[in-house]
Amino acid sequence: MAEKKEKIVKTEKKATANATPARAAQYDILRRPIISEKAAKLAETNGMAFEVDARATKKDIANAIKAIYNVAPKSVNIVITKGKTKTFRGKAKGTTKSIKKAYVTLPKDAKIEIAAAA
Repeated sequence: MAEKKEKIVKTEKKATANATPARAAQYDILRRPIISEKAAKLAETNGMAFEVDARATKKDIANAIKAIYNVAPKSVNIVITKGKTKTFRGKAKGTTKSIKKAYVTLPKDAKIEIAAAA
């Protein structure tokens, strides 16, 4: 009798763009909190503003906030601010950088402490 040899094929899982990144990568998604008058008003109604990576999606931002601050956000809104053309001292022309911002709404009982009082 001839025995059939079965081929064992090993498949490796490749990381997809939507996969949850490692904890160190979470800090690459949330670059810094935005501190402005609008962000201060937003904080009164349980909201936060962050500068985020340009390639980050709403799901990436929500997962990063959940991993770093242990708070599940209620909603995430994204705004892309295009860089403006500026003239410096009447001669040199340049542009300011484009920024992607995330406005995050938190549940009523949740709070994120960005900076501790000195």
